[in-house]
Amino acid sequence: MEKTREILVINDDGFRAKGIQALAEMMREYGNVTVVAPYEPQSGRSSSLTLDKPLMIEQPRKEPADRQRGSIRVYTLTATPTDCAKMGVNIYLDEGRLPDLLVSGINHGSNTSAAALYSGTLGATIEGALYDIPSVGLSLDTHDDDPDFTGVLHYGRIVLEKVMEDGMRKGIYLNVNVPNIPVEQIRGIRMARQGRGRWVKEFDHRTTLRGRHYFWMVGEFEDQEAVGAPDADHHLVGSGYVSVVPHRIDTTDYEELERLSELWKFE
Repeated sequence: MEKTREILVINDDGFRAKGIQALAEMMREYGNVTVVAPYEPQSGRSSSLTLDKPLMIEQPRKEPADRQRGSIRVYTLTATPTDCAKMGVNIYLDEGRLPDLLVSGINHGSNTSAAALYSGTLGATIEGALYDIPSVGLSLDTHDDDPDFTGVLHYGRIVLEKVMEDGMRKGIYLNVNVPNIPVEQIRGIRMARQGRGRWVKEFDHRTTLRGRHYFWMVGEFEDQEAVGAPDADHHLVGSGYVSVVPHRIDTTDYEELERLSELWKFE
């Protein structure tokens, strides 16, 4: 008898976000789903951990499997996305197993280019990759609270089914970004690299009525790519394609390691 697939679902927008709700229901078609999501939004937390306070957990939902879908259990945690991924993995380890797949999202907002460095959505996938769990982050290029998820669900299925069929190398996680346009206007899926860009003029300086200074983070995106770079993820999404970037948790630059080893020759 074929083993039922176990799927861990995380996000950084909080358990109330419509993105994770849509994703969890879709993943029930492929197996049993365990959701561990932050109680409050945690965007931009990257791989941060909560080390200075206890993590409070609740289980607001639990439903058995039926003929069409796997079971679902939902946990909320007063924590970061990486904390949530750790908790989810430990829930499975307490049951004597690991999840077969970790999916993080659907994020409300793009995680292309430099945003991938700050993303809590991808922080969770990094944690999954540390445990050699095939891990995929899904993001939609809009910050709308109630967007149309048709495109990201359609193309997310295609990518996730490839992952479930073919597997992934250990230590690798995927960053999938979908343009916020009608599904019939999406031009297809392209493998991509992380685009080069950064934010400038990041802080809006203001003063209170009592003369105290404070700042809001805003920023303007500075594109560091050549015009129309065909393989940069943010250019592809901007051109109507779904981008898929494979990242790895080993961030060593081996060419630079070799160059500096020859140049510096430490004793």
